Amino acid sequence: MNYLAHLYFAKPNKYSLAGNLMGDFTKGVDLSLLPESVLNGIHNHRVIDKYTDNHQSVRALKTLLTAERKRFSAVISDVVFDHFLARHWDKFSQQSFAQFRQSSYQQLSLVTNIMPERMRFTVEKMIAQDWLRSYQNINHTGKAIDSISRRIRFENNLSGAIDEVKMHYGEYESAFLEFFPQLQSYMLSNSKE
Repeated sequence: MNYLAHLYFAKPNKYSLAGNLMGDFTKGVDLSLLPESVLNGIHNHRVIDKYTDNHQSVRALKTLLTAERKRFSAVISDVVFDHFLARHWDKFSQQSFAQFRQSSYQQLSLVTNIMPERMRFTVEKMIAQDWLRSYQNINHTGKAIDSISRRIRFENNLSGAIDEVKMHYGEYESAFLEFFPQLQSYMLSNSKE
């Protein structure tokens, strides 16, 4: 899952939100210096990623992609699933999507001092450009995938992958709607928070 889903599974406080995002930014970080609730969030991030990467519905989406993009199937699914979480937010949360975004941004902005530099830069851009809201639009979701393509340090064919997702939009949506409630149940018994 990508940023929105990781924030969704965090507790509504600054350290949990930061930790649940920090799972992708721990390289070179002395984890022993972080508060326990941040460490619990990092743990949850990794549990979510492992569960997602091994889920049959998610893995099956790989078959929908062309040969050039199959190796990036997990990345594509992670970002596209944030799109579907944003689109189907009311099915999974009693808090409005607007309230969730604003609260998350506010809490994260209070703890940028504990974030690794790359994460701080990313979170500041996320807040300034309201990335979470942009996930509601499939074209903006495609731009997020293209941005990941530019950050990959080797030549890749990830950019433009959203065109393939659009061709199989219904299959991706069905996979998400089957998968996400199962992830919710899994996290109820495997979350450290």
